[in-house]
Amino acid sequence: MTTPHRSASGDGIDLALARQVLETEAAAIVALVDRLDQRFGAAVDLLDRCAGRVIVTGMGKSGIISRKIAATLASTGTSAFFLHPAEAVHGDLGVVRGDDVVLVLSHSGETNEILRLLEMITRVGAQVIAMTGAPESTLARTADIALDCQVRFEACPLNLTPTASTTASLALGDALAMTLLVKKGFGENDFANLHPGGRLGKRLLQVDRLMHTDPELPVVHVAAPLPDVLREMTEKRLGMTCVLAPSGRLEGVITDGDLRRCLLEDTPLSRQTAGDVMSVNPHTVRGTALAAQALALMETHRITALVVVDQRQHPLGVVHLHDLWPTELF
Repeated sequence: MTTPHRSASGDGIDLALARQVLETEAAAIVALVDRLDQRFGAAVDLLDRCAGRVIVTGMGKSGIISRKIAATLASTGTSAFFLHPAEAVHGDLGVVRGDDVVLVLSHSGETNEILRLLEMITRVGAQVIAMTGAPESTLARTADIALDCQVRFEACPLNLTPTASTTASLALGDALAMTLLVKKGFGENDFANLHPGGRLGKRLLQVDRLMHTDPELPVVHVAAPLPDVLREMTEKRLGMTCVLAPSGRLEGVITDGDLRRCLLEDTPLSRQTAGDVMSVNPHTVRGTALAAQALALMETHRITALVVVDQRQHPLGVVHLHDLWPTELF
């Protein structure tokens, strides 16, 4: 990689160099595509069959990438954690068991701490997947499966600082995790169970976990006088109420907007019933619908609440727009 001359711009930012760094790192990732072969498939199969845990390890910058790969695996249904190789050889090796798979990252494949750890892992009987930039290294030759993660040069102008190599390792780790996710059949509901907090977790929850149920569920019968309707909506504070037939089936809903429209009519409110002012054929969802689906329905029809019903169209609860907005970012 050649270093572009420094620009004469007043802010001192050399955009040419910045672009070259990004292009170099992007090229390092693209180069991995043609290098994928049956060894990658074998690595995914080994991770999928793992009866123990997936332990990810690496030193220095590779250690930082290892932590992220372990976190991605753990968040997508694989029991995984990071093990610091230096701490492992000073007492933490006891966490490694024979039924574990150890994913080892080392660009050179000759890192002293990694090779010492590798000898001990071999004694325990755990299987090893290596991600290395040196296919002929000690690590690559010793591992059960070695994935080629070499780069032509780093994005560093001095070709010294790990940049393109760590980017390539991170991308290859993501490829492993995402392929494994599909192989395991890990879906949206599984993701929601592992990520209950934050924006994304809430979007993937089923509405039956977010809905308001009795005694918070606003309900009136179709013949209820309008003053009773007002009282029910005021007490339940959801801006609406379900209107039920004598059989308990949902006949319609009454919203704050419906009540405002009633005020514009000549008929006194005291003479009207729920059936007179309700909106028929309201939009509903099943309890198994995802919050994201309910939110999309609300946005499409410009409504703020949905009734959650069973197969007989009996209301089970109400999910409000405010229930679906995140309280924190993911």
